[in-house]
Amino acid sequence: MAVSKDEILEAISNMTVMQVVELISDMEKKFGVTAAAPVAAAAAGPAAAAAAPAEAQTEFAVTLKEYPADKKVGVIKVIRELTGLGLKEAKDLVEGVPSVVKEGVNKADSENMKKKLEEAGAKVEVK
Repeated sequence: MAVSKDEILEAISNMTVMQVVELISDMEKKFGVTAAAPVAAAAAGPAAAAAAPAEAQTEFAVTLKEYPADKKVGVIKVIRELTGLGLKEAKDLVEGVPSVVKEGVNKADSENMKKKLEEAGAKVEVK
């Protein structure tokens, strides 16, 4: 019996960030592909580049870039608060810098996350 795309998407939406990262890694190994964006898309030309800024960005990704070693525990606590991850998953995310904390976040939430992480001593990037 085949699994539908909707069932797959539902299963993925119930995973933690770390589980999704592991799933992507396993898929890359199994199928011999990479999840990196193709370079040809960047070379699409000036017409594509001119069209992109016309849309206002509504979703942002918060990325943990680095943190001081003495602030690691505080950063892990903030990551757990912001993402709902367990202790091990939050620790793995922090130790795997640079790493995406959360994707698809609105501007206000992304700025709030950035502020909390920076108060904990981390360097954060919002894209």
